[in-house]
Amino acid sequence: MPRRDPGPSVKDDELYEKLRDEGNSKEKSARIANAAAAEGRSTVGSRGGESGSYEDWTVDDLRKRAAELDIEGRSSMRKAELIDALRSH
Repeated sequence: MPRRDPGPSVKDDELYEKLRDEGNSKEKSARIANAAAAEGRSTVGSRGGESGSYEDWTVDDLRKRAAELDIEGRSSMRKAELIDALRSH
């Protein structure tokens, strides 16, 4: 399989490729790879858990977050669909 060229904005190409191979979006992979390059992989890996589970969010809050991420079709999605879309973004 040919390597994808993420471009000059991605600072950790190896991690970016691994994340893309796992099925993560380009945006999410780049965000994680750049954070890891700036702060170190162990720091980024130990961070997280600051936000509650999406299941605890209201549909309105989920739609607001989906709007921030520009997820298409969010206005007609049910709660479970919004959660899936947010997790796979």
